[in-house]
Amino acid sequence: MRGGSAAPAGIQAMAPQPLAGLKVLEVGQAVAAPLAGVILAELGAEVIKVEKPEGGDDARLWGPPWVGETGLTFHAYNRGKRGVTLDLKSAADVARLQALARDADILIQNLRPGVVEQLGIGPEAMLAAHPRLIYCSIWAFGYTGPLRLAPGFDPLLQAYGAMLSVTGGPDDPPTFAGAAINDKATAMWCVIGALAALRQRDATGRGCLIDTSLFESAVAWVETPLNGYLASGTVPARHGTGSANLVPYQVFETADRPICVAAGNQRLWVKFAQAAGHPEWTGDARFRTGRDRTANRAVLVDAIRPVLLARPRDHWMAAFGAAGVPCAPVNDLAELAATPQLAAMDLLREVPGTGLRVVGLPVSFDRERPRPRSAAPTLGQDNAVVLGEGIPAVTKPR
Repeated sequence: MRGGSAAPAGIQAMAPQPLAGLKVLEVGQAVAAPLAGVILAELGAEVIKVEKPEGGDDARLWGPPWVGETGLTFHAYNRGKRGVTLDLKSAADVARLQALARDADILIQNLRPGVVEQLGIGPEAMLAAHPRLIYCSIWAFGYTGPLRLAPGFDPLLQAYGAMLSVTGGPDDPPTFAGAAINDKATAMWCVIGALAALRQRDATGRGCLIDTSLFESAVAWVETPLNGYLASGTVPARHGTGSANLVPYQVFETADRPICVAAGNQRLWVKFAQAAGHPEWTGDARFRTGRDRTANRAVLVDAIRPVLLARPRDHWMAAFGAAGVPCAPVNDLAELAATPQLAAMDLLREVPGTGLRVVGLPVSFDRERPRPRSAAPTLGQDNAVVLGEGIPAVTKPR
C-alpha cells in the first residue's frame, strides 16, 4: 500500500472487493448511471454495461481530452466493466437482456424517461419477471409530477433547482458549480439505495424499485438555504465565497495569492482576530457574537480585507496555522495534483492497460482503497463471452 497509514494490526492489505459475487446490469449512458456502475464495479461487483450497437454510450464522444477515438470521460466512468451491445428495439435482444437479468442482483438505468416502458423493460415488467431484482431508475425530474417525462442534464437541474441562485457574488450572473454535482450525487444516492435494498432483500427475499433523480439531488444540495427560506420567507442573498451563517468564513485576497479562512465558532473567531493582529475586534460590540458578525458582515469583511492584503499568503497560512485557525490555499487543479496530501491519500488510481490515472473512490476499507480491475470496454467487447450463442465481439477503437 502506498501512502497513508498502514492497515490496522491483523488486517492484510489487499485490494478490497466487498461486493464480490454481485451481478449488476447497467443500461445507461452519460454520467449518473455509469458512475453508479463504476462505484459498484470498483467495490467488487461484476458490472455488465449494455450499450446500443451504433455508437454506444454518448459519452464515448465526450472530449477533449481523448484517448484514441474515445473521450476520457467514458474511460473514467466505465472502467472495470464488461461491455455488451444490445438493440433494445429488437425483441431478440430484449430477450437476451431478460436472460442476463435472471441471475442479476441490480439493474441500473437512466434512459430517456418513458423509454424503458416502451421497450418492455420498465420496472413493473422486470420485477414481475425477476422478483429478486433491485431495479434502479435514475430520472431527470423524478418519477411523478408535471416534469416526469422531461429530459435533463446537470446544468439544467442546477438552474431549476435554484443552485445558481445561491452561488457567486450578489452582483454576479448566475454561476454554475464547476463539477457535474447533480449527476454525481444522484449516482451516489442510487448506490446507497441499491445497497440498502440488498440488505432488505436478505430479510424478505424480494427485490424492489429504487427511484432517484437529478432534481432530488439538486434540492438536497440547497437544503440549508431552502430550509431557511421556508422558516423565514426571506430569499437568501448570495455572499460570493462567504457563508450565509458564519463570518469570517470565506476567501480573502492576500498580497499575492488568495486564502480561505473558516472561523467556524466563537473560539476560532477570537484566535483569528489575535492572529490577524487585531484582538480589539473581539471586544467590538458589532463583532462580539456570531449573530453580531453576520448582522455586520460588510463592516467586518471590509475591516479584514486590508489587513490580509498587507502580507503574502504564506505569512497568513503560517500565522493562522500556528493559532489553530482553519485555513487553506485556494488551489488550482495543477496545484491540487501536486499536493503532498493527494499523494499521501493515494487517491489517484491507474487504469490497467491504458497509462491513465483517474480519481479513485473516496472510501477505503481497512486503509486500502479499491482499485480499477480493467479498462473501460470497447464497444461490444464482451458480447461473445457474456451473451453466448456465438455472438462476435464488436471490435472498435477505444
